[in-house]
Amino acid sequence: MNIPIVQTYTPPGFIDLGSGNPSLELLPLGMLKEAADRYFSAGDPRTLQYGAEQGNGYFLAALADFLSSMYKADVHPDSIFTTTGASSALDLLCTLFTQPGDTIFVEEPTYFLALDIFADHSVQVVAIPMDKRGMDVEKLEERLAEVQPKFVYTIPTYHNPASLTLTQRRREKLVDLAREHDFLVIADEVYHFLSYTQKPPQPMAAFSDQVKQVISINSFSKILAPGLRLGWIQAHRSIINQLTGCGLLDSGGGLNPFASAVVYHMIESGDLIKNIKKLKNTYQGRLDVMTETLDRCLPEAKYSKPQGGFFVWAQLPGIDTARLRKRAQSFKIDFRPGELFSSRNGLKESIRLSFSYYNPAEIENGIKQLADCLHMD
Repeated sequence: MNIPIVQTYTPPGFIDLGSGNPSLELLPLGMLKEAADRYFSAGDPRTLQYGAEQGNGYFLAALADFLSSMYKADVHPDSIFTTTGASSALDLLCTLFTQPGDTIFVEEPTYFLALDIFADHSVQVVAIPMDKRGMDVEKLEERLAEVQPKFVYTIPTYHNPASLTLTQRRREKLVDLAREHDFLVIADEVYHFLSYTQKPPQPMAAFSDQVKQVISINSFSKILAPGLRLGWIQAHRSIINQLTGCGLLDSGGGLNPFASAVVYHMIESGDLIKNIKKLKNTYQGRLDVMTETLDRCLPEAKYSKPQGGFFVWAQLPGIDTARLRKRAQSFKIDFRPGELFSSRNGLKESIRLSFSYYNPAEIENGIKQLADCLHMD
């Protein structure tokens, strides 16, 4: 009997360079066991009860200290709301702040599974182009003269899939536009802590204390383990009040009180910081191997080397990457074609490659197999 355990299954000998997951050996089973042991040793059963709507107070305080240290700016526990990950946070925000038929803006390209969430809520999606400095806020301003969105969804740091980072000047301009036109900015900042060669600008979360239009969503999926289903929203107190007052929490209590109680002990022990440092060292090495192999075996691929995150976003001029993906199956290789990340059926010559899941030897082999597939007569 085949009992599924994980979301996706990759057959033996098959390399899926599209997978945006951490590899199994990078999941900190030992650290989490020690944190769970400390939790159970404390003997406090309250975190097995319906949780406080905003989240476990000890967890929120520890998370606020962690964020204050990472951001080099004060973060107050009252500005944080516990979620079951970034995807559920985005879904909850759509539930609270949109109605079917409302318009939202997204970047082109954007995270393809976010598009599925937006489709679930029957909102109209308008694409805003990107360049090397992230979302083109001048183009955004032009569209604002025509359409009033409920929110702008952005991945400002180490973008998925484009790996671009929105500049500080454009972040400030985006916030100014949000104030002027009274729309929300939902910033998906799950890759912010995974910087390799250059520190990013201050997160969009830094604006949220003073600007009620800015909402930052984040997750432990990229810095700890996706299976925890644990994340957070950082926002103005007025937004936090709307979140804690929603019917979902009135019925079921705060989200994921048990996992947050365990992660609290990881934060307090310093193990979360240690884990992030390990991930950064590992991913930087894998990124280097991927780009070196691309340059050697696929010189026609046009890309800018990422400074952080999980992905290389490349263009293959003249190649329909959706068709290429079908052919790649016979070479036991996979990736994500660019059209998945387009809200307007574009980006057909683009490709997203992930360096998070496989070790350097497997990454090198996968790129070589992709090159063989592309160069096949």
